[in-house]
Amino acid sequence: MQFKIPATSANLGPGFDTLGLALGLYNKITIKPAKIQSIHVEGEGTKNTKIRVDNAFVKIFNEQLRRLKIEKQNFKFTFENSIPISRGLGSSSAVIVGAISAAFKIAKKAINKEEILNIALYYESHPDNITPALVGGFNVCMLMHRQVRFINKKLPNTIKAVIAIPQQSISTHHSRQTLPKRYSQKDAIFNISHSTYLASAFFEERWDLLREASMDRFHQFYRMKQVPILFDLQKTALNNGALMSTLSGSGSTFFNLCYSDDADRLHAVLENKFKNIKILTLPFDNNGVSFEEF
Repeated sequence: MQFKIPATSANLGPGFDTLGLALGLYNKITIKPAKIQSIHVEGEGTKNTKIRVDNAFVKIFNEQLRRLKIEKQNFKFTFENSIPISRGLGSSSAVIVGAISAAFKIAKKAINKEEILNIALYYESHPDNITPALVGGFNVCMLMHRQVRFINKKLPNTIKAVIAIPQQSISTHHSRQTLPKRYSQKDAIFNISHSTYLASAFFEERWDLLREASMDRFHQFYRMKQVPILFDLQKTALNNGALMSTLSGSGSTFFNLCYSDDADRLHAVLENKFKNIKILTLPFDNNGVSFEEF
């Protein structure tokens, strides 16, 4: 059985811990019964021995099988990873929701997305990455009584993402420590109004509104200071066809949304100017976790 889990971009400017979407960039995991458990890794993380020795996917997968009262079994796990690690593209959320979903399928338990999300909260307390990884599309998320609530919007093929991935990683935990402990009422109102406006623009497909709607006063400036070239990258993107340009999660990746017809030009401009930053043009994913049985 093979599972495919998309990368995600969260926050999207003012939607701190509440807004996220899924990208057409995937980690693929093949799981087959075996006499002895084995782990093979290709792509991102190949040189990371921890992924083979203390694999988070396998650990969560086995924990969930035990919770579902499935007897211990051995499997061969083959990971084909395309989602960069610690770059703000939801690599940890892909591991979490992928492992839980895989346990459900192996246990022959129906995939209940609400249940999986709420289990995922045990491993990841912020719903803006785990939700799009599981269900795809654009999502407005919140927590209520330790339960994930979300509203989903499928995204059209008339828009694309052009993402910029610096070589430098940013730890989510460390970057949160750089943020202010308190915000002014003025800044709070600014972000509430802009995140609401941004969500409305997505649901109405008013892409022309995204540039103003995606402005933020809560986190981007403080995090971008850790990789100063991101300020120039954002300005360049907005001047060359990006409808919005925001830090992806806690960074260091930058997410740019543009019309599909403008994607090649924006890609070329960023690639030519920022030689040490990897540029990818991606469709949006509307499916979330998917699987194929052999």
